[in-house]
Amino acid sequence: MDRNKLHRIPHKDPVSGSEMFISELTSETTGITIRGTFEIPKYARLEPDQLEFLEVFLRSRGMLNGVERELGISYPTAKARLDTLLSHLGLVPYETKEKSDKNSAKRKQILEQLENGTITAEEAKRKLGVLN
Repeated sequence: MDRNKLHRIPHKDPVSGSEMFISELTSETTGITIRGTFEIPKYARLEPDQLEFLEVFLRSRGMLNGVERELGISYPTAKARLDTLLSHLGLVPYETKEKSDKNSAKRKQILEQLENGTITAEEAKRKLGVLN
């Protein structure tokens, strides 16, 4: 099969905008057809510019300076596009998640200290302000 004649998988119904699914897979070699309800992979849901960014990012081995050079964009733009891509895929960067988890635990500890009376409201306000 000529890969150039294949179309991208549409994931939204062009009439209603609702989500679509794959219902049939066929092997050209054996003629076998499998029918069912299959989800569209999240990477197939990427817009063409997001897919291009992902491919450049992977070819650059995850180095944003390589993405900058290849796409002719600034570092902040490359970082913003990476953040948008991660968000679209439902992924949270590790350091952001870890930092958020640590801050959440610290917030909880400060509020417990305030509730127990071991620190004043002013101290709690100051400590919480440092976390932001």
